[in-house]
Amino acid sequence: MSKPMKLFGTDGIRGAVNKIPMTPDIIQKVAMAASQNLIENTQIACSKQHRPTVVIGKDTRLSGYMLESALTSGFVSMGIDVMLLGPLPTPAVAMLTRTLRAHLGVMISASHNPFKDNGIKFFDAQGFKLSCEQEHHIEELTHKGNFSLAAAENFGKARRVDDALGRYNEFVKSSFPKGMRLDGLKIVVDCANGAAYKVAPQVLWELGADVIAIGNTPDGVNINLECGATHVESLQSAVIKHQANIGIALDGDADRLIVIDEKGQILDGDQIMALIAKFWLERGILKGSGIVATQMSNLGLERFLKGKGLQLFRSNVGDKHVLEMMQAKGCNVGGEQSGHIILSDYATTGDGLLAALQVLALMVAQNIPASEIGHTFEPVPQILHNIRTQNAVNLNDDRIRCVIDAASIRLENFGRLLVRQSGTEPLIRIMAQGDDANLLKDVIKNISCTISAMDKDC
Repeated sequence: MSKPMKLFGTDGIRGAVNKIPMTPDIIQKVAMAASQNLIENTQIACSKQHRPTVVIGKDTRLSGYMLESALTSGFVSMGIDVMLLGPLPTPAVAMLTRTLRAHLGVMISASHNPFKDNGIKFFDAQGFKLSCEQEHHIEELTHKGNFSLAAAENFGKARRVDDALGRYNEFVKSSFPKGMRLDGLKIVVDCANGAAYKVAPQVLWELGADVIAIGNTPDGVNINLECGATHVESLQSAVIKHQANIGIALDGDADRLIVIDEKGQILDGDQIMALIAKFWLERGILKGSGIVATQMSNLGLERFLKGKGLQLFRSNVGDKHVLEMMQAKGCNVGGEQSGHIILSDYATTGDGLLAALQVLALMVAQNIPASEIGHTFEPVPQILHNIRTQNAVNLNDDRIRCVIDAASIRLENFGRLLVRQSGTEPLIRIMAQGDDANLLKDVIKNISCTISAMDKDC
């Protein structure tokens, strides 16, 4: 008997649309399984008087309509009421799940991936991503397919929430320091033709900024297309062209942030975490003895924090793991080099717009350019290399393990090495960082050759 297909990866379920697992029938079954899991955990009977409720948001992908319908059908068939939010950032879905007192939240998005991909991620009643154990249980229920469908009179109902965007707008603005404004700042914001194409320019304008929006004309297929947090060249050009004070790049579902200073230089997630940590430390609101980042974060960030008497706690890759460690260490700042920034005083997941407001608050408070506040540390050389594989390559194979161990020994006193399988794409990701760039290149070359050779042999 073949092993049941694994549905959940690093961040929910993701894949090419109309290919397993991102097909309407599978996603409908996932919704039915999530409903059964919800009913089991909440012990709420599905009746006309009192039904469990799910909120569903999405980004701007054309396939969002199909998946929204599949999810709605699955939930309603199990006696679950559905509130449809429309296009909104992932953190907005997390927030609204909590404030609308829903029992479950679902975001339809493949984040920074191209439009041909899509995905879903779940939030519990408190706005936190479901645990790995809960995801595994939903996966098991999906494969079993033995669902307790609602009687005809107990079907759930679906309705649209008209003020979802306004609710999130006000929530984000409430995180900005009282009495502070963005008057006099010219800001270019790249919305990646994604979920924040309306709300991001609106929030910045209402706070007083002169806003130039790009990547704000989604057509269903141009999400993340040469724009947004993973393609910042257009934003860099726009910042220089318009002589803006700062550029803000979000990704397709607006849960990550990359900043461009007035000179066109990039501030990645590590630099953003460093400046927020420094700002919050000075204001006396930084909690815990440091911040949380992942194994991917630069050694320069670790050294910078050490100089401030702070620690860098490293978690596994994925903002879910970052948040778990933040809770364990009592920290209120955490994130990833890729731009997922979690500020747990306000949010339960990465929020690019919310993090951007903290960067802007620092600029306003200190009245200095983004280039002076942004580059808080000198990063050590770091090389990220992806190997797209045709077959399932076992990283624990003795041949691969041997070359990785040898590389780790060479880097032991000079840097860090991480080799992992992507949780969202058929990639092996290699990250090497340290003070000797030539050593890093040699290490990555040896590992890449070994993995590529094994991929061909599979």
